[in-house]
Amino acid sequence: MIGKPSFKEAQKFWLKLGFISFGGPAGQIAIMHEFVVQKKKWISESRFMHALNYCMLLPGPEAQQLATYIGWLLHGRLGGLAAGILFILPSLFILLAMSVVYVNYDNIPWIYAMFNGLKPAVIAIVILALIKIGKKSLLGPFHVFISIAAFVLIAFFKIPFPLIIIGSVILSLILKQWKPELLKLSDQTNQQLQADESMYYIHHETLVEGAQFSKKRLAFQLSAGVVLWVLPLLLFFLFAPEFYFWNQLVIFFTKAAFLTFGGAYAVLPYVAQVSVEQFGWLSSLEMIDGLALGETTPGPLIMVLAFVGFMAGYNHFGLSILMGSVGLLATTYYTFLPCFIFVLAGAPLIEQTKGNQQVKNILAITTAAVVGVVFNLTIYLGNAVVFPEAMRLDAIQWPSLIWIIISGVAMYKYNIGMIKWILASAIFGLCSYLMS
Repeated sequence: MIGKPSFKEAQKFWLKLGFISFGGPAGQIAIMHEFVVQKKKWISESRFMHALNYCMLLPGPEAQQLATYIGWLLHGRLGGLAAGILFILPSLFILLAMSVVYVNYDNIPWIYAMFNGLKPAVIAIVILALIKIGKKSLLGPFHVFISIAAFVLIAFFKIPFPLIIIGSVILSLILKQWKPELLKLSDQTNQQLQADESMYYIHHETLVEGAQFSKKRLAFQLSAGVVLWVLPLLLFFLFAPEFYFWNQLVIFFTKAAFLTFGGAYAVLPYVAQVSVEQFGWLSSLEMIDGLALGETTPGPLIMVLAFVGFMAGYNHFGLSILMGSVGLLATTYYTFLPCFIFVLAGAPLIEQTKGNQQVKNILAITTAAVVGVVFNLTIYLGNAVVFPEAMRLDAIQWPSLIWIIISGVAMYKYNIGMIKWILASAIFGLCSYLMS
């Protein structure tokens, strides 16, 4: 059995993850799974998927919330806070630097080129992770059927994935009453899962310290969340010019944080409409440029909101980079504050369900649905990289397609480290730009 990782070792990984977490939630979850489950064996497959199922039901970036949850499992409340903060910290400073460059120079093609080299490698990472997760999650014909159904619902009928996950839970509860044999796993499968679990530091039988539910602790955490929400707003009231602007910004991005079901793309139309047309914080073209910056930087795509906050402060206060920076920091704070409250307050409740066999059977169905959702994300991301203009044979980006294949072979067959390959891919993108 693997020993407990040190706090320093874990935080080193979360910081590193913040610098290499490209590819949206699918890519970020794939990188996390590769490291904490496959490589380090800090947390078992079942506990990883148990946490992921919960995070996918929450508003906000599920990958950042998953990092917070796993950090909490490993090192308690402080570990969860550190993991969640370190996951977004690199993207925060990278986006701040790129926003300053953007308003001064309006063109950074070599950075775009470098990140374009990373995208095919991320697609390969997601595909490999999908294969590994699928092998351990699709435990029978019925699970395969659920996975295919989830893919069809999200890909062709555009059903939001939180509704798909909720639907899978409802289906599981119905089957539990009328067709319980569909939910049961074979003895051989159960034995294999038990054997796999024993190799991990945190597995299905691990009792995590602090996981016992406490009404007093929940009340304290929710109260602390309210205080943390009010405190910066109070500082703006006391010290910042034009408080009405900061009050408007805080309330708007808090509301956006609670609306982020289904990923960043679900909330971006709302953010664009209000910030561009109603508040006039930035132009529609600047909003598109912000999306491009968000797509080419590590971290959750919801960090695009931080760019909007930067442009709001920058434009409102007469092209002030200082006020733009304050706007970016305030936006990031209020966008992610609810994420920490949801996880740190809710995780002890979710942990109470891990030993319940009926809950395990239900989660096996929801996990199969997650595989279908991730498969759709893989196709979506792959299509954006290989067919950026149109899905036609003459529109294929052959360098990207070839690099996806090379990346898959390098990491799967030759076991080249993921981080080393990501760095190699960034160099590949930069060299391709310089040679063009």
